[in-house]
Amino acid sequence: QVQLVESGGGLVQPGGSLRLSCVTASYIRDWYRMGWYRQAPGKQREFVARITLDDETDIADSVKGRFTISRDDAKNTVYLQMNNLYSWDTAVYYCYGDRVGARDWGQGTQVTVSS
Repeated sequence: QVQLVESGGGLVQPGGSLRLSCVTASYIRDWYRMGWYRQAPGKQREFVARITLDDETDIADSVKGRFTISRDDAKNTVYLQMNNLYSWDTAVYYCYGDRVGARDWGQGTQVTVSS
């Protein structure tokens, strides 16, 4: 059963913006922490950002100042706002959620930054 569904990826030019969404299959507060990882071709999956139930956030140094994470509990959705994108931001972006005893992953959404 798919618990997390991402959307919002696509092709964008360098310097552009995208907003990714991650919708949960049930009440979002069932997960005490949610966030995003990304995986570029030939590279390991790397942490991007996370947000807790108390709206505490943590952003990777590689995207700090360009990416922000937020949540809308009324919509059961976590967002990743990505601004000033570079070609090296190209990757599959995965949403994840931590609940007691498990981590759930979405299927991923492709982000391609290219002119």
